[in-house]
Amino acid sequence: MQKLMNRVAVVTGASKGIGAAIAQGLGAEGASILVNYSSDRAGADRTVAAVSDAGGKALTIQGDVSKIEDVKRLLFEAQSRFGRLDILVNNAAVFTYKPFEQFTEEEFHRQMNTNVLGAFMMIHQALDYFGPDGGSIINIGSLASTKATLALSVYVATKSAINGMTKVLAKELGPRKIRVNSVNPGATDTEGAHTAGIMGALAEKALVAATPLGRVGHPADIARVVVFLASDEAGWLMGEIITASGGLS
Repeated sequence: MQKLMNRVAVVTGASKGIGAAIAQGLGAEGASILVNYSSDRAGADRTVAAVSDAGGKALTIQGDVSKIEDVKRLLFEAQSRFGRLDILVNNAAVFTYKPFEQFTEEEFHRQMNTNVLGAFMMIHQALDYFGPDGGSIINIGSLASTKATLALSVYVATKSAINGMTKVLAKELGPRKIRVNSVNPGATDTEGAHTAGIMGALAEKALVAATPLGRVGHPADIARVVVFLASDEAGWLMGEIITASGGLS
């Protein structure tokens, strides 16, 4: 039997990479998925098609999670289309590799607004939609937050904030039966990692060599952890920061 039958999930930043794999994984277990994207409509459509081809239900909705009106609209759309909300996955994020002194105030706010404020507003507004049985909030952090990765000072700050917020909200929202957990992926083979030059280069070889399981991660590896956290099988997990990195530390 599917683990998430009759559940409704919102996945932000689900047009590609980890977000797309999460949407597909949740859909394969019976959840109806609202696939959020900011600019890549074609990618979001591919995610919906993959969910539908596997027998699931999904629809796309454009929205910039750093803008409160977009956040309100996409959550309202989930409620109006599917009738409820059970699972929220805060995956949308942006990053840039630069030495600290090269970061501008504008870039700092761009990352903070999407990665931290976006998750904050999604959770804040979603509280009005979770029913009496509660639900599951899964924030996507990063191993970079504990690894102190060079040239990612702003991104590391944002993901550290996500993990801290996860811990606090687990305590605050537990009485409402809303479980809050975070998944910290390690090196993962995504479009963004290729664009940043991490994959297919010497950096990838170094990451593989440092990973006990001997490979980089795939989006589906992360999706399986998220599906577990969204399910009743993880009903006793709360405020956990789960590192999904193949042993890379």
